Amino acid sequence: MTIFLTNLPRNKHSYLLIAFLLSVSSFYSCTSTKSITYFQGDGTLDTARLATLASITPPISRIQPDDILAIVVSSLSSESNELFNFANINTVTMSRFPSAVAGGNNSQPLGYLIDADGYTNLPLIGKIKLGSLTNEEAEQQIQEKLGKYLKEVTVNIRNLNRRYSVLGEVVRPGVYNLLNDHTTLPQIISAVGDLTTYGRRDNVMLIRTTNEKREIVKIDLTKRDILNSPYYFIRHDDIIYVEPRPGRITATDRTLQLAPLFLGVTSTLLVILNFIRK
Repeated sequence: MTIFLTNLPRNKHSYLLIAFLLSVSSFYSCTSTKSITYFQGDGTLDTARLATLASITPPISRIQPDDILAIVVSSLSSESNELFNFANINTVTMSRFPSAVAGGNNSQPLGYLIDADGYTNLPLIGKIKLGSLTNEEAEQQIQEKLGKYLKEVTVNIRNLNRRYSVLGEVVRPGVYNLLNDHTTLPQIISAVGDLTTYGRRDNVMLIRTTNEKREIVKIDLTKRDILNSPYYFIRHDDIIYVEPRPGRITATDRTLQLAPLFLGVTSTLLVILNFIRK
């Protein structure tokens, strides 16, 4: 750098140009891509070779009290089908969730509610306990009971009120539908439009309720270890909070944060043009 400066002509235009270039480069040097890059390795692998990770299986959810189930029944009796599927066709207004994150509208099928003891009421069968069963186990149990009344019956169960919440420094915070047990952290990052530039990828908080106990976990999304973590898969009622960086305190949005940079560059260019014209 010293040799480069000694070879320049000694005039004010050169010094102003050098000052401008140094000021611009200083802005870029303040940003580290390492702090915002996801799933970084230890740097020991060849960059041209993919890393091999052990596969992990998500935990299987079980039916819980307050779950709302869509129980779809198909058989040779169209009348019985309509009777069972009535609760899956008629909707109820969901005023406590924003329409943008509750499936595109503010309503959902009425469904079958699981009470505090794990029971629900079904046509023909009456009161039946489904709590603590998996969806597949509940389907088989209902199908066996309906086999006494209907021919060639099949049963399909889906959860209607499984959700997770994302707060903090993400593009679209809100409450989102949890479609299945295979939903992962990278998928919800995509669903919320990624973290903002102010979001701390190395200190994401996950709040999870398990067996009536809440646990708070700190997740580092910049490390590849999260891909083998038990928190890689999202569960019902998970709350994800993305902590802001310290710079967020002094700026309300990205435009305000970058305004001094654009103002400084513009002012420097105007000064240089003014000296060149003289």
